[in-house]
Amino acid sequence: MKKIMYYALLTFVIFSATIIAEISLTSIKSVSPVMAEPQQNENITLLVYTNRFNPPAGAKPLVDSAADKLRSNHPDLNIHVKFIDTDYNFTRDQMLKALTNGTSIDVVALDQIWLGEFAQKGLLADLSNYVMKWGRMSDWYQTNLAGGVHKGKIYGIWYETDVRGIWYWKDLLNEAGVDPNSLMTWDGYIASAKKLNSVLRPKGIEGVYLSDAKQSQDLWYPYLWMLGGDIVKQKSGHPTKGTYWFPGYNSTEGVKAMEFIKAQVDAGIKPQKNWYAGKEFANRNFSVMTEGSWLPSFLPKQQLGNVGFIPMFPIPDPSHQTTTLMGGWEFSIPKISPHKDLAWELIKMMLEPSTISPWLAEQAYLPTQISLGEGIGPYTEQLRRSFPFYDQMISMVHDGRSRPSIPEYPVISDNIRQALDEVEHGLKNPKQALQDAAAKSAKALGW
Repeated sequence: MKKIMYYALLTFVIFSATIIAEISLTSIKSVSPVMAEPQQNENITLLVYTNRFNPPAGAKPLVDSAADKLRSNHPDLNIHVKFIDTDYNFTRDQMLKALTNGTSIDVVALDQIWLGEFAQKGLLADLSNYVMKWGRMSDWYQTNLAGGVHKGKIYGIWYETDVRGIWYWKDLLNEAGVDPNSLMTWDGYIASAKKLNSVLRPKGIEGVYLSDAKQSQDLWYPYLWMLGGDIVKQKSGHPTKGTYWFPGYNSTEGVKAMEFIKAQVDAGIKPQKNWYAGKEFANRNFSVMTEGSWLPSFLPKQQLGNVGFIPMFPIPDPSHQTTTLMGGWEFSIPKISPHKDLAWELIKMMLEPSTISPWLAEQAYLPTQISLGEGIGPYTEQLRRSFPFYDQMISMVHDGRSRPSIPEYPVISDNIRQALDEVEHGLKNPKQALQDAAAKSAKALGW
């Protein structure tokens, strides 16, 4: 009997323990956390459209470097950057077509002279608020800062530039007995050209280069500016726009600047139709050439010691201040971009000195940021080591001017180039050529 009671009690204890264990296990299971499915990062594709800079790499290293930094700032996003570049001769038209057709482009690189056209057509986002929050634009040279503004709003950030000045072969000037300093004034420039031609032309070398090519107007503008003239000016009474741009280059100052071109032709300087960005000088076809800061890139390093650079355009007399034309490219965000905040962040990354300085040095472009151009530090030193005549070039940026970024500028530019061609080939006198060109420009401006 005792055994029966013992086994019954043991069975009860085991049964109770089993029930308690199952209840406990069920409780544990019920409160165990449910493991969530891992969240996938959102995929973002930024489309960047630029001109084809010096091939083969072009602007891609600059974009790629900035994109890496952008990704590190957003580990929650899978950021992909698609890069498009086209030849300069087709970039404007193809970019206009893409933006007009609604292609979702996030960043574009515009030639400074295109900005007004793209902005006026409503294709660009207003960057003013971004720029104000950024707080860095006080570091931009004034001309470069102003070049991104259209009707009081900021539509572009000018990120690289160039200048133009006088280049000469030291040995050729020595051979002709010409002092380089004589090239600094209009009279001295022409007298030196005559001397150089008398000695060097029999050897197939022209004294100085006078452009009759596609960039001839760019080399004429500094003469207009140093006299106090301008390409366009504001005028009231426009038929539809109230106050608007009107041709200013046919002024007294413009005529005097054009007379300097005629004086060169009259002195026997031959206008040149061919222009290959300075290769003609590198090939020693000319002993003197007014050309851009890119020219040394065409010269073998061993020849640089034989080349001189004067950071100026010839001036009428010492009472005038020289100037130069600055070109370059700007980053803008199309209005149609679906990722404007990320696009702006990418632009900021590209403009960081640590990012853009190596690229500028590689491409042989000048900076638009004062701290990079004239600062003290590793990035400025990197540029200084990479550029022959760097300090002389940078000294010109303060005196530099830019072409007007208005939609009608391409037509105005062609009108001025035609006037130059007519004067250089004796078809019209300076005043008549400029008056006729201005009449066509006024019509293009809607007057």
